[in-house]
Amino acid sequence: MLQLTDVSKAFGTLQAVDRLSISFASNEVVALLGPNGAGKSTTMRMVSGFMMPDEGQITLCGHDVIKQSQTAQSVLGYLPEAPNGFGHLRVAEFLHFCGQARGFFGDKLLHAVDRVSQSLDLFSVLRRPLNQLSKGWRQRAWVAQAIIHEPRVLVLDEPTDGLDPNQKDLVRELVKDLKKDRTIILSTHILEEAEELCDRVVILNQGRCIEDAPLSDLVDGQGRLAARFRELTQSHDSRLNLSS
Repeated sequence: MLQLTDVSKAFGTLQAVDRLSISFASNEVVALLGPNGAGKSTTMRMVSGFMMPDEGQITLCGHDVIKQSQTAQSVLGYLPEAPNGFGHLRVAEFLHFCGQARGFFGDKLLHAVDRVSQSLDLFSVLRRPLNQLSKGWRQRAWVAQAIIHEPRVLVLDEPTDGLDPNQKDLVRELVKDLKKDRTIILSTHILEEAEELCDRVVILNQGRCIEDAPLSDLVDGQGRLAARFRELTQSHDSRLNLSS
């Protein structure tokens, strides 16, 4: 469903992503984890087509993200980190705009907006402008735009950021419901979220993949990731410091 092959991206002298190769299958939720600056958001932006890699290839359902960008993006739903913009639009207008951008019109568009509004319990705020909503409500509207076209690959960068506990539960249940016949890549700083939602864990550090394994192989006896995460990221940093 999603394949990254020797993907690299630099910003000046900073190598944000370094020869990254990962394959993602359908019917799985994959946690993309790592410390700050590990390259998670840069990787997601390249997958979405928002940012071009310096080297390597990314394919979505067999479509090259660079050479076949429009076709590739048609199968992708993307929630960026800290989404913003379109603040003057009411939530309903925003969702209609996003649906039209995905080629939905008429009854198909109305059905899609109704479906995502129900999934994310947005009916009470449909007539309110985005810039008048709390961060949590805005986040839910942006999650809605990511799934409005029922994409086969869903990339969620910190999807529960800014949500209260009840809203977090709603989004987490939605992720579980969306898993079937899809690939979901979820970046989060909340390890408990990865423990609850994900089948597989990919850990990045300094732009490289340092672990790719089923969740069950990484958790301790209490089902927790924290100890293994610290061990991997700290030992990797130590090796890099010794070699520099």
